[in-house]
Amino acid sequence: MKRKREAWLIGLGALAVASLAVAPFLGTKLTALGAALHPGSSDVEASIFWTLRLPRVLTAFLAGAALAVSGMVFQAMFRNPLATESTLGVASGASFGAALQIRLGLTFTVLGISGSALFAFLGAALSMVLVFGLTGRRNRFSPSTMLLSGVAISFFFSSLILMVQTTSDFHNSYKLLRWLMGSLSTVGFGSVVNLLPFTLIGTVFIAAFTKELNLLSTGDDLAASRGVCVQRTRRALFLTTSLTVGGVVSVCGPIGFVGMIAPHVARLIIGNNHRYLLPATLLLGGTFLILCDTVARAVTSPGEMPVGAVTALLGGPFFLWLLVGGKKWIP
Repeated sequence: MKRKREAWLIGLGALAVASLAVAPFLGTKLTALGAALHPGSSDVEASIFWTLRLPRVLTAFLAGAALAVSGMVFQAMFRNPLATESTLGVASGASFGAALQIRLGLTFTVLGISGSALFAFLGAALSMVLVFGLTGRRNRFSPSTMLLSGVAISFFFSSLILMVQTTSDFHNSYKLLRWLMGSLSTVGFGSVVNLLPFTLIGTVFIAAFTKELNLLSTGDDLAASRGVCVQRTRRALFLTTSLTVGGVVSVCGPIGFVGMIAPHVARLIIGNNHRYLLPATLLLGGTFLILCDTVARAVTSPGEMPVGAVTALLGGPFFLWLLVGGKKWIP
């Protein structure tokens, strides 16, 4: 079994490397491939490759990996394959924070962190406070109560986003609409630099809790009997994943269903052991978003379809499959 898991991880790693290597060249003329490999070249295709295509693919991988790992944590903590950053209100809270920044027209940076990222953090933090406040009233942080609270908070922030959009001028309203669809459009490596700390730090922190995630996915009582401080662990993981999602949303906008599809598919082929599930989910999530973005660019070329539309198109049927006929994955 161990060798089978390791073989799957090697295969997913190879697929991720292949996607990262091939995707930037799709659509590039064969005569320009050589020039594209030289950053100092004056060729137009080379300039497009280094300033648009390569940064976009790296952004897609980092965002997909972060969203997938966050979804994996939510599903393990709440023992529910439908638990994601969207259903728990985290994405909506972060979206509201970034939408408010766009509406107010504030442009600033603090210690290299953009204003949109800071506002997204505040929105994600506010959603966490509200979710924990609602569930804490019962003095028991049960998974079902937190899920219901997250859904309610998600609807609340969605209504606030609509209010912000309707009170904006035409330029900001259109900008907000495009941003809410989720986009990986970028110029240069700024988005990569902004996303890398969130993905790296979040993944490293979560990797330190793989044992606790294994126990939490079997039930709070069993986890507590094995020495896990359930409430403190859940709070720490919820805080980390929420801030990670907030960072992704601030850069790419809300991209749905990656945190649902990638962890579930990885679980089907790797199993429930988070020691192996974590790297598998990371690789699969990054690769999945690269492929979705490639499809989004190819379908409407020379235009561009928001990548969130593609993930939603795939995620809707997947959600229904989990709801009515999916394989039970909790042991």
